[in-house]
Amino acid sequence: MYQTRLVKVGPYTLGTGHPVRVQSMCNTDTRDAAATAAQINALENAGCEINRVAVPDMQAALALGEIKKRISSPLVADIHFDYKLALEAIRQGVDKVRINPGNIGSVENTKEVVRACADKNVAIRIGVNAGSVKYLKSVEGRMELSDQKWAEVMVNEALEQANILEQLNFKNVVVSLKSDNFKRTVLANELFASRSDIPLHIGLTEAGSFLSGTVKSAVALGTLLQKGIGSTIRVSLTEDPRMQVRAAYEILKAVGLREFGPNIISCPTCGRTQVDVTGTVHALEEKIYSDKELLRLSTGLKIAVMGCIVNGPGEARDADFGIAGGKGEGLYFEHGKTMFKLPQEKWLDFLIEKIREFGRK
Repeated sequence: MYQTRLVKVGPYTLGTGHPVRVQSMCNTDTRDAAATAAQINALENAGCEINRVAVPDMQAALALGEIKKRISSPLVADIHFDYKLALEAIRQGVDKVRINPGNIGSVENTKEVVRACADKNVAIRIGVNAGSVKYLKSVEGRMELSDQKWAEVMVNEALEQANILEQLNFKNVVVSLKSDNFKRTVLANELFASRSDIPLHIGLTEAGSFLSGTVKSAVALGTLLQKGIGSTIRVSLTEDPRMQVRAAYEILKAVGLREFGPNIISCPTCGRTQVDVTGTVHALEEKIYSDKELLRLSTGLKIAVMGCIVNGPGEARDADFGIAGGKGEGLYFEHGKTMFKLPQEKWLDFLIEKIREFGRK
């Protein structure tokens, strides 16, 4: 099992022995402080623990202080090339800056950013994406390189960047190594974890739309998380950022690292089904994930919604409670034991009531 140093980002300690934190990134114009803060508030309600914003210019950097006042989660400033934007972001109160020391000019520029981060206890994230690795930009036939070679080049660049900070005795560092390719992402993170104790922020970049992006991310990130690699996680979907948060938690739940909301099990339905399983599950999830109290009470509960008796109390025996459908009605059961029948129109309200009852036990 890989061991990492500990890094502070706002109230959170990242690294070995601490929970994997869920992160997302706003898609608002950071210069619009009200809109950006509103989106972060929505992300916080969805369970997002660390939020990143793009800082393309000084106007955006100056808006960070106002954004910070309106939110409760750690704020990360995403900065490229201009060290002055990093300095202003730090003055405005951010908790972490995403900036690569090698692309902000002179060594003195880097020293100035490091001094500011050290004074304010601000972490630095070094990000290496496969598509923008400096070495590969100058290599002909780069697409013919093996996945292992891509990984080695990514890791070497990350270590080179991290070493700049190490030489300045700055340790509050996180690294990310991302690609849109499953193998390159996994290989790069495994290799880095074997060569450094710096915590890793993991993700599959440009993963895609909700379905395809979640599947690819689950395979890549699940592989890494099961090996103990990853201190923060982001699922980069072309969707509402709240769906990125939901997908991240589902991955963490699936590998047994975090509990967040219920484990809802439901059958895929078949020709025997005479009730609306799909609609019930969607409505139940919508109710739970739009209500912070229901989300809290349902965390750790296993709830079953089954289409017929064949897939009912028997196959869902280890559920805390659930319903197995019949013709317009269903059998309610707890821990595999059938209790009574219930009309379908009452299912949703009844399941919500049971969440409140079980969650308070």
